[in-house]
Amino acid sequence: MIPTVVWGTGNVGRAAIRAVDAHPKLQLAAVLVHQPAKVGRDAGELAGLDRSLGVSATDDVGAVLAAGHRAVVYAASGDVRPDEALADVVRAVRAGAVVVSPALYPLYDHRNAPAEFRDPVRAAVEEGGGSLFASGVDPGWGNDVLPLLVSGLGSVVDGIRCQEIFDYSTYEQEESVRYLVGMGQPMDYVPPMLIESVPTMVWGGQVRMMARALGVELDGIRETLERRPLESTVRTRTMGEFAAGTQGAVRFEVQGIVGGEPRIVIEHVTRIHPSCAPDWPVPPDGSGAHRVIVEGRPRIEVTVEASDEGENRSAGGNATAVGRLVGAIDWLVEAEPGLYDALDVPLRPAVGRLGRNQKEEERA
Repeated sequence: MIPTVVWGTGNVGRAAIRAVDAHPKLQLAAVLVHQPAKVGRDAGELAGLDRSLGVSATDDVGAVLAAGHRAVVYAASGDVRPDEALADVVRAVRAGAVVVSPALYPLYDHRNAPAEFRDPVRAAVEEGGGSLFASGVDPGWGNDVLPLLVSGLGSVVDGIRCQEIFDYSTYEQEESVRYLVGMGQPMDYVPPMLIESVPTMVWGGQVRMMARALGVELDGIRETLERRPLESTVRTRTMGEFAAGTQGAVRFEVQGIVGGEPRIVIEHVTRIHPSCAPDWPVPPDGSGAHRVIVEGRPRIEVTVEASDEGENRSAGGNATAVGRLVGAIDWLVEAEPGLYDALDVPLRPAVGRLGRNQKEEERA
C-alpha cells in the first residue's frame, strides 16, 4: 500500500479523499487542511462519506511531510494563490513525494512552462527524488487524452474541439464563480480568469500537448471571448441571488492555429442560469457536460456526463479529474523521479475497483 496524503478538502479535496480510500493500492495516511475549524475532524466526514476513515485532519504541514509519505494529492486551489501553491508543491516534491495536482496551470505542459514555475520543481526533483504530474479539473482528460484517443478513430481529421458546458448554479465555490469568473458582477468588471492571455496560460498547454501528439506545428494560440448579461434576477441554491444586468454567461475559446485556421480548440460555455444565452451550446441534461468533437471523416462527437455528491455535474467533473490524477499515483511511484504530463502518464483501467474493491473486502 502506498501511504498517500490529501492536501486540501474543498471541491477537489473531498473527491480526492474518496478516490484514495477506494484505490486498492493506496492508503490514506494524512489529510492537511487550512481552516482551523477542520482540524481534528475525521477525513470521512470531510469527504462526505457515511463512515469514519480513522484519519484526523491536521494543519501541521511540516510534520506530515517529515513523515515521509510516498504520495501527495495537492488539492488546494492555485487559482488566486499560484505562488503559494507552487511553494507547497515544491516542498512536497523536495520531501521525496510523488505529487499529483490540478493547481499549477503552467505545468500542465511543463516542456513549455515559464522557467519560474518549471525550474523550482526540477530542482526539487533533483534534491529530493520526488515527482510531479499536473493535470486539470476542467477536466484535464477532456482536453488531452480523450480527444487524442477519439481522433485516432477517424481517417481524416480537420479539427478538434473540446467543450466544457456548465450551469454554475450548482457549483459550490462562490469566490471562484463570482469573482474569478465574474458571474453576477457588472458587465464592466473584468474577471481575473478572463483577462487577455490568462485563458491561454491555463489551457494553452493542453492545446500545445494535443498539437505535439498530432505531429502538427502551431502558428500560434488565439483567444476569443463573449459575455452575456442576465435578463432577469435569478436565485441559486448554493450562492444566492444574481442580479439582472450582471454577467450571466461566458463563452471563450483557446484556439490552436494551424495553417491559419483554428484546428485545435478548447471552448468553455458557462452560465449561472439556463435562461442566459440559450442560443449557445447546452448540455444534454441542462446541468453540465464535457464534449469532444472531431471534425473530419467521419465526424465524431462524444459527450461525457458525470455526477457526484448527488446529481452535481460540477462535482462529477472534479471527481473524474481527480480519478485520473489519483489513478496515476502507483504508476508514478514505479517511474523515475521527474516532471510528467498527460502524454507521459498512461490512462489505465480501474484495476481492482470493479464492484467490491479490495479495501471493501478487507473491511467486511
